[in-house]
Parts: sequence; C-alpha cells; structure tokens
Amino acid sequence: MHLTELNLALSAESPRSILKQALQQHDRIALSFSGAEDVVLVDMLSKLTDQPNIFTLDTGRLHPETYAFIERARDHYQTSIQVFTPQSAPLQKLVNEKGLFSFYKDGHQECCGIRKIEPLERALAPLDAWITGQRRDQSPGTRSEVPVVQADTRFSGRGDHLIKYNPLANWTSQQVWDYIRMMEIPYNPLHERGFISIGCEPCTRPTLPGQHEREGRWWWEEATHKECGLHAGNLSEAATET
Repeated sequence: MHLTELNLALSAESPRSILKQALQQHDRIALSFSGAEDVVLVDMLSKLTDQPNIFTLDTGRLHPETYAFIERARDHYQTSIQVFTPQSAPLQKLVNEKGLFSFYKDGHQECCGIRKIEPLERALAPLDAWITGQRRDQSPGTRSEVPVVQADTRFSGRGDHLIKYNPLANWTSQQVWDYIRMMEIPYNPLHERGFISIGCEPCTRPTLPGQHEREGRWWWEEATHKECGLHAGNLSEAATET
C-alpha cells in the first residue's frame, strides 16, 4: 500500500489499530521510548507482541527520576529496553572545549546532535520503521500537522525508505493521562511537579499556568526552535526551520 493511502486508511483508526498495522507491515520496527506518551504505546505494544522492540536514548543528562522511570517500565512489562548512549570522543571534545553548559550560549543543536541525534542514527540503522509518541497538540509550531504515518527523510541515510508511525497523533494530553490512570501504568513522577514535556535536566523546567507544554524545553530560545532534531522534519514541513 502506498504511504499516502496507508496514512489515509489509518488516520481515523485507534492507536492500537495503527500499532497492529505497523507490526504487520514491518519486521524491522521499534518503539522510541522516553515519556508519558511512549509508555502508553509500550502498554499497547506489549498486548500485541511477546517481543516488542523498544529503545531509549540516554544522553547522560537526564533527571534521576527519568532513569528510575525507564527501569520501572522495564520491570513492569518484563521487557528489554535497549539503551543508546553518546559516543565518548565527540562528547569529550565538546565538553573540554566549550564546557558543560555551552547550549545556553550557542543553542542546543550541537549538544543534542552529539547526545541524541547520533545515538538515534545508530538505533534506527537496522530498522525500516520506528514508532514515536508525537501528538499534534504537543506543539502548535512544529507538530500540529504530524500525520499518523510519514516518510522519515531525516534518518533515511541508508538509501532505504524509513517509515515513522505516530499512533497518538490524534490524541490529546488528556487522553494520554486518562489511559495511564485507567490502566495504572508507570509514569515519570516529574509530571506531578509541573514538568509536562521532559528532556535533559539542564534543558527542562516546569511550565507555568497558561504555557504550552513545549515551552518548558529550551526556554532560553525562540519558540520556533522547540525540536532537538529527533523530529527535525517537523520544522521543515512547517517552514519554521532557520
């Protein structure tokens, strides 16, 4: 089925149905796990397959609560979560030359490139599809047009087509949390302290009343830059990349 036809066919389907179709379409597919949305997908995925392929990115700068959350999810679902970490040489070079907090002056792209993008490239290298927890209501500037299924041109460097599934694209934050509470599944306790979107500890802070959830990320930068590169295609698609 053509990608456009597949997206149209799945656009009104439930997240579980989208996941089921994704598993049927691809043998080399994995879920990227980090936050509240992702644990919902882990829960759904665990009911569809006995051997879910799940990975996470350890940047070395996550909150202690986030590391504990990853382990709780691993134990709760009795599943393996493959951890990808930054390569030491470029990371050591960055820290030695610019210090531990260069992103406050230079922007987050260089640090994210080393701590997130390169590890993600390694995680995706053997795959032909991956699953994310992106939702359209997460960011009006970069995610409002996120489709259920899309070609991932950013990480298709092997010459093959890489497909990205966003089963929760149509869900709201309220639906995510309704599911978490109904199913009594693990979540990051930082959410109870005002953190809505959680990334690295130095680059994440609680949001204030009335602020959008992505405003707690890289708060010292302009709103148009609220993507670290994992979903950089959102910026170009929205014509907001500078």
